Amino acid sequence: MISAHADVVGSLLRPPALLQAREAVAAGRMRHAEFKHIEDRAVDGAIALQEQAGMEVVTDGEMRRLSFQSQMTEAVEGFGDWDLDAFLWGDWHGEQRVGDWSKRRPARLGVVDKLKRRRHLSVEEFVYLRGRTTRTPKVSLPSPSLFANLWSPEMSAEVYPTLEGFLADVAQILREEVQELARLGAAYIQIDAPHYTLLLDPATRAFYESRGWQLDQWLSLGIELDNSLMVDLPAVTFGFHLCRGNQASRWLVHGGYDRIARPIFKGIRAQRLLLEYDDPRSGSFEPLREVPEDKTVVLGLVTTKHPEMETPVALRERVNEASCFVPLERLALSPQCGFATSIVGNRLTVEDQRRKLELVASTARDVWG
Repeated sequence: MISAHADVVGSLLRPPALLQAREAVAAGRMRHAEFKHIEDRAVDGAIALQEQAGMEVVTDGEMRRLSFQSQMTEAVEGFGDWDLDAFLWGDWHGEQRVGDWSKRRPARLGVVDKLKRRRHLSVEEFVYLRGRTTRTPKVSLPSPSLFANLWSPEMSAEVYPTLEGFLADVAQILREEVQELARLGAAYIQIDAPHYTLLLDPATRAFYESRGWQLDQWLSLGIELDNSLMVDLPAVTFGFHLCRGNQASRWLVHGGYDRIARPIFKGIRAQRLLLEYDDPRSGSFEPLREVPEDKTVVLGLVTTKHPEMETPVALRERVNEASCFVPLERLALSPQCGFATSIVGNRLTVEDQRRKLELVASTARDVWG
């Protein structure tokens, strides 16, 4: 089991050269082979950044992804027309420096054919990463229920009359991905599941309920789908990441984990819970009382939403507060989310990102040795 006390959620800021190359290849001005070389160099930079910061766990920075969940729509046929807005729609909230941001759900968004995998989703990411780091490589996959956003009762009924049937196929594709990653030696796989926290807010919960499932159904059926990915693989540690939305330094909802803590913390098979706790929106540590003794809590105390730095003293105090509910040896530290959940990226610089990762690593060494 992975026991790292300095963890990272996943994404890093994409370098300008990669963003420009992505636009060029989409417009037909660059050959795909040339683009892949630029993409590889961006991954090399992401690995070096994390290693130099002292991180025990590293990812590829999600450099190969449009969004943290886009590898599904890129690798699998059947999703119809989609673009970045398929993953960004919603009423986003931001501090004064960035302001609020509202994007409507694309009108023609919906599954239009039976899902068929053209290629693996994240195998390339893992194999490349594995060969270029001596640290623990982590790969993240999206929770099956996230893709409820891409199912439409109007557009999808002919091929998937029910949401349950559609999500079962999504889960099967993700389960096969997990098994292939494990076969290739992946020891740490993270399931990203921010949609659970969207159930806390009446406005965002209304969309999910419009799909036919009420709150308790979303919790029970969603957890069942997530658990179906975490099959019996003794060599793999599974992480489970919960946040409240993270795009362009904005968020979707606020509120503590209280309402969903018991069913998720006790019901999910993951060994590591990566939880957002970087500001008052996240609520108190009280819900950690529900964490079973066989799970580690990774405290997301360092924000990725703005460049202001937390202090080592304040972080140690927060870790000590959390240890009133979960023993210190079963706690770890990380940023609260990724630095660039999509190519849009949060409003920080690469240097800000570096300093935040260094703070996570150095504080973890101070606290746990």
